[in-house]
Formats: sequence, structure tokens, C-alpha cells
Amino acid sequence: MSALPTREALATVPLEAFGTTNSLVVTRPEVAGEAARIALAHLADVDLAVSRFRPDSEVSRLAARAEHNAVDAFVTTTFTAYLVAALRAARLTGGLVDPTVGSALVATGYDTDIAQVRGRGTFHRTRIAGVPRWHSVHLNPSARRVEVPRGTLLDLGASAKAHAADTVAAMLADALPGGFLVNLGGDIAVAGEPPRRGWSIGIDDASGHPLQVVTSVGQAVATSSTQRRAWLGDDGPHHHIVDPRTGQTAATVWAQVSCAGASSLEANAASTAAIILGEDAPEWLATQGIPARLDAVDGRVVRTLGWPDPVAWAA
Repeated sequence: MSALPTREALATVPLEAFGTTNSLVVTRPEVAGEAARIALAHLADVDLAVSRFRPDSEVSRLAARAEHNAVDAFVTTTFTAYLVAALRAARLTGGLVDPTVGSALVATGYDTDIAQVRGRGTFHRTRIAGVPRWHSVHLNPSARRVEVPRGTLLDLGASAKAHAADTVAAMLADALPGGFLVNLGGDIAVAGEPPRRGWSIGIDDASGHPLQVVTSVGQAVATSSTQRRAWLGDDGPHHHIVDPRTGQTAATVWAQVSCAGASSLEANAASTAAIILGEDAPEWLATQGIPARLDAVDGRVVRTLGWPDPVAWAA
């Protein structure tokens, strides 16, 4: 997913974070440098709080303490905010998007940066890990205190990028003039004054081929893919979305799902849940009133009410 140029003089700045492709677009080029500084400072705080891939993160340290016993720990303000967001995504999706799937992801082979995972060639899977489920995590936000059961490894990947996009966009709109679009690995949030014709957002496939352009004047858009973060295990192909009901890689019915929402967190929660639901996803999205585009691995394209017609864009 990408932000496309318009006739206005927008400035785009790449952002290095989370091991994925990120960018920041501003409507006033003169604030681009300061906007990038603010964004990168917050993203560095988020990485230190919730990354599964660095041993000094709060997530990793919490998991180490929970290896043999349940844990009751104090956490930072950043960790608290992002766990609140993850638990909200779990509630919105009825537990389909679950932050306690970390051990299950590790068991499928996703235990380090995706480039290193792919570099192994194959991964020997020795077990199917259990998922404690999101309601076993108890958080007191005002006291910044969290309780997790034994064996819990939190994975906030399904929500952290999206919530970071929302948070950074809001921070920039509060601090600087103009409009801002924050794209963190396909989770897009906008804030401030939009371009005259709105934000043009490209929906691309895993190879970068453009599929459609949609226009946002305030809506967030998120895409979840089974093709981008994928690797081969000795038991077959895997991707980074785990079905918490089984502890295994979600069935690959959809190559990707794009959703619109009031926030990037909500849009990402819906697109991730849709991947997990497989063939049941279009009905669930329609019932929830979520505009979405679902691209199947067999080439089918399914839209729910409110998502623009790609044929009209192509014409």
C-alpha cells in the first residue's frame, strides 16, 4: 500500500522502523524534517517496548520472567498504551486478533526478523504451541501494571504498527501545520489538513503491482497480507498471521485484505480478522459494516459495501 503523489507539492520521507517499508507524507514540505524526527523518536520508543526480536524489549523481558511462572509486572507508559490498543483489537474482533499468539508464531518459525527467517530455507517445526488467549492478560492502565499467565509471549504485531500510525499522525497534527499521512507497512493513518482532493492511497499486491487507488479525506486504511511475510517450514508454507483458535498459521484463502476504518487500529483489526476467517470473512465484514477489498489467492476479488469499484478506477 502506498500514498500516491497529487498535483500539490507533497513531500515524502522514508522511515526506518519495524523491519518493513514505512513512509511519511506531508502537505507542507518545510516541516518534513521535524515531522520525521518526531515520528522516528516515537517509533524507537515503541520498538523498545514491544519488539519480539530484541532481548532488551519489555515484551522479551516479560516473556523471560513468565517462562516458569505467572508474572505481575510494572510497565512503561508506551507499553501500556500499546497493550491497551492490542486488547481493544481483541475485543473488537471477538478474540480473532489475539496478542497472546507469540509462542505460536515462534513455533511456526517466525522467531526473528523475517529476512533471517526466509534465509534459513526451511524451518523444522517441533511443536504446536498453545495460545493463552487475550482475556488471560490483565492490565491496570492507571497503575501501569500487567499480569500474564505462565508461558505467555505477547505479540503485538497485529496492532502495534497500526496504533503507531494513528499515534504518530495525531502527534504531528498537534505539533506542526499541514496534513500528514503515516504509512507503516501498509497500515495508514491520516491527520491534519488533507490535500485539496484528499489523500490518494494505492492498493498494491505483494509484488508492488498497483491494483487500485482509493481516496481518503480522514479515513484510515490497512492491508493484511499472507504473501509478504511468508516462509517455508518442513510442514509446508507459513505466513505471519496465526489463528488463535488453533495456534497454527491461518488458512491462506486471501492473498490480502484491505479495510477502511475510523482508525488504522480498527482497519488493521478487521483486515487481520478477515484473513483468519477465510471464506467467512466477507459476511463478517459486511455484518460489521466495514468497507473492504478481499483479493483471493485464486484471483477472485470480493468487495463489501462502501469499498469503491476498482473497475471505475481502472477506466
